[in-house]
Amino acid sequence: METANQTISDFFLLGLSDDPAMQPLIFSLFLSIYLITILGNLLIIQAVSCNSNLHVPMYFFLSNLSFNDICLITTTIPKMLVNIQTQDQSISYTGCLSQVCFVLIFGSVENCLLAVMAYDRYVAICHPLKYIVIMNQHFCVIMVLLSLFISIVHALLHTLMVLSMSFCTDVEIPHFFCELAQLIKLACSDTFINNLLVYTLSTLFAGVPLFGIILSYIHIVSSVLRISSLGGKYKAFSTCASHLSVVSLFYGTGFGVYISSALIDSPKKTAVASVMYSVVTQLMNPFIYSLKNKDMKKAFRKFIGVLKFPV
Repeated sequence: METANQTISDFFLLGLSDDPAMQPLIFSLFLSIYLITILGNLLIIQAVSCNSNLHVPMYFFLSNLSFNDICLITTTIPKMLVNIQTQDQSISYTGCLSQVCFVLIFGSVENCLLAVMAYDRYVAICHPLKYIVIMNQHFCVIMVLLSLFISIVHALLHTLMVLSMSFCTDVEIPHFFCELAQLIKLACSDTFINNLLVYTLSTLFAGVPLFGIILSYIHIVSSVLRISSLGGKYKAFSTCASHLSVVSLFYGTGFGVYISSALIDSPKKTAVASVMYSVVTQLMNPFIYSLKNKDMKKAFRKFIGVLKFPV
């Protein structure tokens, strides 16, 4: 057993591949993904802010989701790109803990926002006459702030527990960012409380929003099926298509990574699988909303038209 070291100054991120020939390809690929993700989500925010027709709760939450996606991917990818470019895999102890904390915050905010957006669709379809009253501006702002507050509490609990752990001299993380589960595996001290906290809080902070989303869509489907008009059913379902696609992508990739890590005893393959929920989801969200949502398509065309022919 290697001796514990309470004064660890650096961790080492091993990345997605240890093949030097693969590094330029990985750098180019992830730089492209990062830039496309930033541009796509900024376009959504700009299109919503510039179009008065989109100043409604659904697109207010979408703008916050896009901003959160920018923050989440910025927490992980830039450091990875810098490490590849400088051929230096190190990340400071403080930087690693900060990365853990921010990934947990923005991941939890995304989780909460998807649940709030599901509730928004539930009210719009099941209680259309009360929609303006229930989903008022004050309520929407409170929901976003509450999501942020809950996520910060969640992240701080885990981060403070990591601070209490001691680490061995082997501080190599087989990942492209500091993931909580990987840090716990590196600890030399007893991690029973940490693992218990991970399972408990994950069940609470991921399970409750997911249950809310499922419950909302059960009521939505029930209400839509009672609509006699086929056109009315299509219109009702079409308003949920984008959100349902994003929810499926977010939770599908998350559960996929969890299952793969349980079945595949390979840290490298688990790290590659983690790209799905930590990178691909943020990349695809703008495409899903721009391709599946007619209002967003109109807003994009109007915004691009303004850029081409400024007044």
